[in-house]
Amino acid sequence: MNQDNPKIIVYYDGACPKCVKDRLTYEKLAGKAGEHVCWTDITGQEDLLREIGIDPHKALTELHVQDEKRQILSEMDAYILLMGKVPLLKPLAWLIGLPLVRPVLAKIYHWQVSRRLRHSGRL
Repeated sequence: MNQDNPKIIVYYDGACPKCVKDRLTYEKLAGKAGEHVCWTDITGQEDLLREIGIDPHKALTELHVQDEKRQILSEMDAYILLMGKVPLLKPLAWLIGLPLVRPVLAKIYHWQVSRRLRHSGRL
C-alpha cells in the first residue's frame, strides 16, 4: 500500500449476494475514487479479523472499514466514511449522520442483516 495515498479497507461478507451487489454498485458510482478502496472478503478470515481487532461475529452483522489512519469504523460510521468519498453519495452520507436519522437506519440495518443471516442459516 502506498503511504502517500493510503487505502480504505472494507471488510465485507463475500458470501452475501446483496453485499457483493452493494460492492459492485459502490465501485460503479465511485469511479476513480473507488481506486482508494480495498475490498476484503471476511469469509473464512476469522483469524485475520481477530488480529486487527474485529470480532468475527460482529463482522457478519456490521460493516467494518479501516480508514486511512488504520482505525476501524463499523456500522453507520463505516457507511458514512465510504459514501463521503464519492461525490454523488456525499449528501447521503450527510443524511445518514443526522441525529434523528442515524438510529432509525441502524435499527433497520440490523433487522435486515439478522433476517438475512437467519434465512441463510448463518446466525
